Amino acid sequence: MFARRMFLLALAATALAGCALSSKPSHAAPREVRVLTLNLWHDKGDWPRRRALIVEEIQRLRPDLIALQEVLQRPGLRNQAEDLGEALRYQANFVSVDPPDAPRRYGNAILLVRAGKQTQERKLEPLNDYRTAAHALALADAGFAGVDFYATHLHNERDGGAVRRRQIDSLLDFVDATASSGYTVVAGDFNTEADAPELAALRARYADAFASAHPQSAADPQRASTLNPAYLPAQRIDHVFYDPKRFAVAEARIVLNQSRDGVWPSDHFGLFVRLRVLAGDASQR
Repeated sequence: MFARRMFLLALAATALAGCALSSKPSHAAPREVRVLTLNLWHDKGDWPRRRALIVEEIQRLRPDLIALQEVLQRPGLRNQAEDLGEALRYQANFVSVDPPDAPRRYGNAILLVRAGKQTQERKLEPLNDYRTAAHALALADAGFAGVDFYATHLHNERDGGAVRRRQIDSLLDFVDATASSGYTVVAGDFNTEADAPELAALRARYADAFASAHPQSAADPQRASTLNPAYLPAQRIDHVFYDPKRFAVAEARIVLNQSRDGVWPSDHFGLFVRLRVLAGDASQR
């Protein structure tokens, strides 16, 4: 009887030890980074109702990193990124070519679910196009260095490929000067398809998340438009680019693409991406 009791106790201890090992977070376990990019369409339409739809969807998705374009502040309108950040409890980081004391400022923003380091910004060449890129080192939980996250909005003329090419060169110079974590994500409204010639230098380093997840439909604007056909011709121009040596795409989908009572969140749809940190890099975190 004693021997049997000791055997059962030993068996139970082994099982408990196994449970403890399996429940302990593994340094090799994959982590995810959740990214959203959205062109806000500044204050067009019914902004209070549009804002409510955007807040509701972001609360549901809970992205770690948000890139916003066409962010506006003016007399009577609080900075939209700061307003959304407060409502969602995100850190808001706004950048603009407009002077800080200007009554009206227009630009891009990064929202972070966890506080990050001070945002850096770059005016993109050519300077007379008034385009910017924002950078934030988004801090992560213990054991992970974080992500260098870039948000931008490129030249909008359909035949402006040469201008966008210069802006991409300027953006990549900015990345080279500021990235420090080894994990880079670039998101925003590029005003052209991901496979456009002017984005070649960007594609040489980074992969198009939506195309990685949907290789059969990514080139079909009727199936993958990020422009809202209620306002604009279908086209996929909003993108998340990621370093394929550091991440794999777990999911990429169009969001904020439903109206409610005749109100759409924006004239763009949002793009939501889940990136899995590759296990081979876990030891470097």
